[in-house]
Amino acid sequence: MEGLIIRDPPRTAVTARRVARPIAWFATVGLVLAVSLMVRLLGQGQTSLTLLSRDTRRALPLAVVNDQELVSLDELAAVFQLTVREEAGAVTVSSRGRTVIFNPEQTIASVAGRMISLPTRPARIAGRLWVPVDFISRALAPIADTRIDLRRASHLLIVGDLRVPRVTMTSEPQPVGHRLIVEITPSTTSTLTREADHLTLKFDADAIDATIPGVPPQGFLQAIRRMDPVTLAIDLGPRFGSYRSSTQAVDNVTRLSLDLLPLPSDGPSVSTGSATAGAPGAAASSAPGFAATPPAGSTVPTPPADLPTFGQPTSPIRTVTIDPGHGGPDLGVQGSGGLTEKTLTLAVGRRVKTLLETRLGLRVLMTRDDDRELPPEARTAVANNNKTDLFISLHANASFRPSNTGASVFVAQFPDEGLARRVLEPHRVPVFGGGIRDIELVPWSLAQIRYIDQSTVLADLLQGRIGATAPLDVRPTDRALLRILASANMPAVLIELGYLSSPEQEARLGNSEFQSSIAGAIVDAVVDFRDYLGRAPEGER
Repeated sequence: MEGLIIRDPPRTAVTARRVARPIAWFATVGLVLAVSLMVRLLGQGQTSLTLLSRDTRRALPLAVVNDQELVSLDELAAVFQLTVREEAGAVTVSSRGRTVIFNPEQTIASVAGRMISLPTRPARIAGRLWVPVDFISRALAPIADTRIDLRRASHLLIVGDLRVPRVTMTSEPQPVGHRLIVEITPSTTSTLTREADHLTLKFDADAIDATIPGVPPQGFLQAIRRMDPVTLAIDLGPRFGSYRSSTQAVDNVTRLSLDLLPLPSDGPSVSTGSATAGAPGAAASSAPGFAATPPAGSTVPTPPADLPTFGQPTSPIRTVTIDPGHGGPDLGVQGSGGLTEKTLTLAVGRRVKTLLETRLGLRVLMTRDDDRELPPEARTAVANNNKTDLFISLHANASFRPSNTGASVFVAQFPDEGLARRVLEPHRVPVFGGGIRDIELVPWSLAQIRYIDQSTVLADLLQGRIGATAPLDVRPTDRALLRILASANMPAVLIELGYLSSPEQEARLGNSEFQSSIAGAIVDAVVDFRDYLGRAPEGER
């Protein structure tokens, strides 16, 4: 009996085993699913954001949830020395007395008292709160004491005044050889040299934001790679013969054309032009921005010349830049009905462009005419580089309260406007042959200072015209710390067309007839502003 008892365990033990096995199985499956979920969250596409500052270079892990990239709020708090407090369902992020407040269940946040939108809601992963990557540029940048430049396309986060030019390289096969075209924004001193088996292109910068094409290996060109944070290498093949380069600089962009030529036996003999492969280490170009003389026969595009007018006064407004906000993966605000800010601003922007061209005969530029993402400085650069007379940025608003409605117009604000104006005072310098000359040295980030008064007049005119067509916000005109306006070297405004967080206003803003009426109101205000400038004395324009 004792042996039987040992071989036949009690019923309770058998029952326990039968229960424990499914529990263990479910626990194992749950663990596998949890690990699988984390791998999926952290393993889709780019898994980190590279942080660059004077003191450090580090990677901030990213998670991907519903095709949106998120970054840990704890990581951001450590980097930017933020205080994070969560209570009563709201999260408060503080930096030196300035705060960001948001509800983790919503896609909007209050930044120093102003509402901004986020592309998706924050998420909790493994007990930590993760926020959309755009939270950095839209929420942290306005309250930070230092410059923050988020470049989502290249997964770069630049903190402080670092020189990190965008370097875009494209590859073009030629009948003889291969051509590489390099565009550098902003212009940066660079040096092109020949080493034993490669060319090096080194930039005088803290780092570069480079887009490098893949090229098929061939007899004289093997690959293009990054050597270090500021240097690109072009690996040469055994059939490489020589190279030649030419450059052209237009405003703040430099374009380098580099032709790689095979040995004469691989094709017709070609002159090496302005730069020829010589002894290893010989410099081909080391002038700021590659400011070299273009090769003979080449044409350098120049900005369109102003056409002369005969018998009629010159209009104070001839070129206007329209900036439809957001674009690409940056949706902006999204209403409950599905209308996104990027779609609305592009639709209204196109209507404004058509009316300005047909009614007033103006030259109109669009910062984007399709669904693509642009950083703020690139948008303003379109206006500055084309000597625009007017800059209008279009956006949509959002609020925690669905009852908030109405359009509003913003002009730029500066933390210390008095100090900024003193910086812009003319500098007296001696000139060759004797005498003194006054020159203005205008920092890019303060260009809007001298146009604040004109921008305010334009904002008031827009308020009046839009108010006759659409409801206005409680504060129809206001001033805000907006980087996209601060660097505009002409009268500039930002228009919030309405609140997509209001279902009623979203439906109205999505109506094509209503969009046309708002576009007409904007154009009427431009006409009013043109007349105002025409009446103003020359010194006040």
